[in-house]
Order: sequence, then structure tokens, then C-alpha cells
Amino acid sequence: MPVTRLLYPLYQLGNPQLRIFRPNWFLTLVRPGKQQPPDTVQFRVPMVMTKYDIKNYLERIYNVPVGVVRTRIQFGSNKKRNHLNQKVKQPDYKVAYVQLAQGQTFTFPDIFPEKDQVSAEGSIEALQKQFMEDEKQRQKHDPRRGGVTEWFGL
Repeated sequence: MPVTRLLYPLYQLGNPQLRIFRPNWFLTLVRPGKQQPPDTVQFRVPMVMTKYDIKNYLERIYNVPVGVVRTRIQFGSNKKRNHLNQKVKQPDYKVAYVQLAQGQTFTFPDIFPEKDQVSAEGSIEALQKQFMEDEKQRQKHDPRRGGVTEWFGL
């Protein structure tokens, strides 16, 4: 006798939908290599996504007002060779340029802010002096060892 599982029905006529459907793909926000207009955002998307899928994805899930979506397919590099001297091709991928709606702008988030660079020479010297004092303190001999060096274990 075959064992059957009761599968949850995908759609029940007349009943409210109590499930949340998540897409099978995801978009990756990419920092553009060249300067883009302030209303354009660059994403790396799966090859199966169309322009309409990208627009619906951003509008329905993230509530982002989308004006125009342009896509291109980037050819993967095949210059690398493996240990058997065979060519190895990187997979192709799709790049989407999303132009936001009228009046919307996007600035790439600054995840790693630059720390203030120390420009005063006196402060660099003070840091070097503090480092040397810490090193001397670390290399001080332990009086309990009776003059025996640290690398010589008892």
C-alpha cells in the first residue's frame, strides 16, 4: 500500500489565503563601477527574472516606486584554467538597472565609514611612544622565574 502525504492545497476557492508566498529568487544590490544618476539603482538578478518580475518584486515586497527597469546579460569570464589546464568558465549573470519613480533618489549606504585620519605628527609620535612602552612592559622578565628565560620550561 503506497504511503501518501496530505499536501497543503495551494489554493482553496472562497477561503482566505493565510499563507505568505515568498519568491524563489532574490536581488543583490550592487555598488556600480561607473557613476550612475542619483535615481538609478543596480542589482544582480537571476537569469530567469524578467523586467516585469523585477518591477513587481520591488514594488510589492519592498514598496519601492519603480519607473523603468533595464536589464543586460553579463558574459562570465572563461580565461581561468584549472589544475588540468582546462578552461573554466564563470557563469553568466543578469544585471538590472532600476530607475526609480519621479523625484525618488537613492544613495548607496555607507556600511564602512572612514575613520578620521590622524594628521598631526605629535599624535603619531605619542602613539609610537605608547606602543613602545606597552612592548617593554610585555617583555619584562618575571621575577618568580629566578632569571630563567621564558622559553625554558621547568
